[in-house]
Amino acid sequence: MKSEALSHIRICDFTGQLAGAGATRWMAAFGAEIIRIEDPVRLGKWDVLRGTSPFVDDRRGHEFGGCFNNHNVEKLGVTLNLRTERGKELLAEIIAASDAVTENFAAGVLERLGFGYDRLKEIKPDILYVSNCGFGHVGPYRKYKTWGPIVQACCGLTFTSGLPDMPSAGWGYSYMDHHGGNFMAMAIMAGLIHRSRTGEGQWIDMSCTDAGATMLGPVALDYTVNGRPLRRDGMPYSNRSQFPAMSPHGIYEADGHDAWLALAARDDRDWQAIAGLMGINDQRFDDLAGRLAFEDELDDAVRSWSSGRDRFKAAAELQAVGVPAAGVAKPEDRIDNDPNTEAWGLWPTVTHGEMGRVRVDGIPAHFSETDWVLERGGPLLGQHNRQILGGLLGHSDAELADLAAEGVI
Repeated sequence: MKSEALSHIRICDFTGQLAGAGATRWMAAFGAEIIRIEDPVRLGKWDVLRGTSPFVDDRRGHEFGGCFNNHNVEKLGVTLNLRTERGKELLAEIIAASDAVTENFAAGVLERLGFGYDRLKEIKPDILYVSNCGFGHVGPYRKYKTWGPIVQACCGLTFTSGLPDMPSAGWGYSYMDHHGGNFMAMAIMAGLIHRSRTGEGQWIDMSCTDAGATMLGPVALDYTVNGRPLRRDGMPYSNRSQFPAMSPHGIYEADGHDAWLALAARDDRDWQAIAGLMGINDQRFDDLAGRLAFEDELDDAVRSWSSGRDRFKAAAELQAVGVPAAGVAKPEDRIDNDPNTEAWGLWPTVTHGEMGRVRVDGIPAHFSETDWVLERGGPLLGQHNRQILGGLLGHSDAELADLAAEGVI
């Protein structure tokens, strides 16, 4: 079974990690043929996730990286040694048969391999080329190399996380990779739509750092309009809402180890419902101005109620009176204990050539006519050499055997 939504699209794909691989993953889920190019010699050089945790069992090596499998489901894997002329010739053949070339190397890497945009246009004049590196190919930072948490620091996101009078907390996980991959998927689709309408290819140059900067929104606006820097007395307070101002609004202790309750009072009506449920009778909190002025005391009052309650039961009580609330879910809660997750099919099971049956991220959107399909795990190294180099390009088994012996594939 395969989705037909993008089955007419073929992409020659160099993307790795998630900022790039996450983009072509979306397209593969909807049926696009993604031909992932890898180096047969320097295993893991282009994508360090090939052999890194999490692992499903005690086996280790470049076929067992859990993140690599997750980020490359439904893709085809081809190995080409681009330090050889024959490898470059084969790559040119794949490009000539493709609609787009995608990569998230550091700026200039693909050009140094001999496949910059000018060369791509020689091979296929209407090719769509989408590059997504840390700082793009324009500006004084274009030669810098980076990684997810570095991007978050550089673009300003890290500075927005923290509690008053304490250093920035950072984000830990590389959320920028997800954000960058989503932006890249949109860029690829926009370029392909333009190409289908006009027959014109183009180079779409992307910067993951600038994509991150677009998330600053209200913070940047507050500075440019009001001249107020983010770090000032009492700020940032990333557990409270300043844009728009709400109170109470945050994460509060619940009963149990590392158990938390999230709630948001959007207006006075929500507050009245909260106060009635929690038995809080304090005139200082009657309007938003008062709740903001005495927010520490307000949070203490909410906490005295929440700390003795189960997080999910407390959330249900708040929801019952019309207040947005949720128990803070742990990953295992969402995967194994959430009926809505099961109904959405958010973690489908795929079959991997070595790991067997494993669960992966689904797509948080469902199409009534052309829905996504994720059944096949990420490719083993060179798993589809015969299918692509033989079936698509027409090279014989004897040729492929010679290429393997020569270290080209």
